[in-house]
Amino acid sequence: MKIKEASGHRAEIIALLATEKLPTKDLHFELDHFLVAEENGTIVGVAGLEIYENNGLLRSVAVDAAFRNKNIAGELLKKIEDLAVSKGLQAIYLLTETAPDYFIKKDYLKTERSEVPPAMQQSSEFSFVCPQSAILLKKEI
Repeated sequence: MKIKEASGHRAEIIALLATEKLPTKDLHFELDHFLVAEENGTIVGVAGLEIYENNGLLRSVAVDAAFRNKNIAGELLKKIEDLAVSKGLQAIYLLTETAPDYFIKKDYLKTERSEVPPAMQQSSEFSFVCPQSAILLKKEI
């Protein structure tokens, strides 16, 4: 398995996210700061980072069902966290309805929406994509 930049793989990423019932309509066209996991020429995983001032918003972490339990999500998450460090970010936030336990095991902590930086609160994730019932997690970098 190889992890690389997502450029040139928009259609495959959209297809994978749609299969996993994750939002796609609000994704930036260029998918800057998105990474993919590739196995034998097939995109099997994706993770993205949106940057808001000095914080990151983790987006679209998904792994094809046939490739789960192979630490692909963990590898993608580590590379995204490394990217956040290289960009000088202070923290990574994420909203999830389905995987809070996974991220808590990766040292993300539950936090309140009122603690989210104002610039990030204006993002599509916070504004209209994720419901209020989504769990907010944060990891200091």
